[in-house]
Amino acid sequence: MNNEWGNASRPTDKSGKQYHIACGKGDVAPYVLLPGDPKRVKKIADTWDSGHFVADYREHVTYTGKIGDMDISACSTGAGGGSTASALEDLAEIGCNTLIRVGTCGTIQKYIKPGDLIICTGAVRMEGTSDGYVTNSYPAIANYEVTLALIEAAEQLGYTYHVGIGYTASSFFCGQGRPGYKGYSQSFMQTLLSDMQAAGVLNFEMEAATVLTISSLYNLRAGAIFTVIANRVDNSFEYTGKTVDHSIEVANLAMQILWNWDKKKESNGKKYFSPSLLK
Repeated sequence: MNNEWGNASRPTDKSGKQYHIACGKGDVAPYVLLPGDPKRVKKIADTWDSGHFVADYREHVTYTGKIGDMDISACSTGAGGGSTASALEDLAEIGCNTLIRVGTCGTIQKYIKPGDLIICTGAVRMEGTSDGYVTNSYPAIANYEVTLALIEAAEQLGYTYHVGIGYTASSFFCGQGRPGYKGYSQSFMQTLLSDMQAAGVLNFEMEAATVLTISSLYNLRAGAIFTVIANRVDNSFEYTGKTVDHSIEVANLAMQILWNWDKKKESNGKKYFSPSLLK
């Protein structure tokens, strides 16, 4: 029998390529951006000083390149928790350790406008996928270094941003309190938006809780930044390439900031970043 993939528990081909993303060790940098849309990966790579195509398999497109002396990669997750988890598993297996989810979202707070950025400190775990890893009482929280780097990057670039907790839904329509096909609805959907508004939740999206939960469990650093394309309060929707580019710019700069902080930690023999290292 020709067993190209080795075994069923952790399939890799004979060259060590991972089953879901078709990448092996050395193909991807430790610092990885995670857009959902496969078409957005090349768009991200085009903003780097250099970048090259690595793989395209299923919903996972991967590029690797450089910004200055820093190695960086981008790998698309596809939409939702299941495909996101597959990408994270493979990326962790081949040596990635710092991840930033970069994408779009809809806000549920009136004061946040389309075009603004949201930096996610944590997420309500309602996507379902992370429940397959750990009890739902385990929090989905962003790594503090990644969050701080995203805030610093947004400040340096001068973009309007908000920081807080998001809601990771299981679907775009019913999972976010929208009616389904032909107005399909359940009673819990009708109070979802107002309940989350009262809890101070900033936005709906579909991947952050998976990224944050799995990264914490595997001792990886992760965070998330979103461009707001919809406001559910006033029912506005605005999707433009220019505003989506802002979250990409911030994520790129945040990775450079983290890379520099990591060098400072190493030179000072520190495990964690603190502001005193910048003195």
